[in-house]
Amino acid sequence: MTLQGWEASLDRVLALTVVLGQDMAAQLERDGLNDSRAHIIWELGHRGASKQAALATALGVTPRAITSLVDALVSHGLVTREPHPSDRRATLVTLTDRGEEVAHSFRVGHQELARRLFGDVPAGQLKTFDAVLEHVLDRLGPAHT
Repeated sequence: MTLQGWEASLDRVLALTVVLGQDMAAQLERDGLNDSRAHIIWELGHRGASKQAALATALGVTPRAITSLVDALVSHGLVTREPHPSDRRATLVTLTDRGEEVAHSFRVGHQELARRLFGDVPAGQLKTFDAVLEHVLDRLGPAHT
């Protein structure tokens, strides 16, 4: 493939990121969240209750930053913060019922978008597409996967 072909592929990837970004922004706006707060909800929805330090690691932020992010989610009634039952130095963050509803809406939205994007793609083509994406992400390094 030529440089021109690679650039055309990159242009399509960039166009896809715009579409995905718009979809995510619309979802977050409906839920009154920003990217970082939504990431915490997503993590808690997958992990269950988690130590605040583990959330900071998952998001790649400082303990101070995770504290203010969790504070905002507590003030919006999406999570609770409590002392960890077996580690007195740790704080446990848990989704509230409202937070569970938001996490559920994220999962449903994720499934719907996957269906919209890939629902009519033949299995062989999807497998090839997935392999190419994995290859590209591997080339970018572990920070991007």
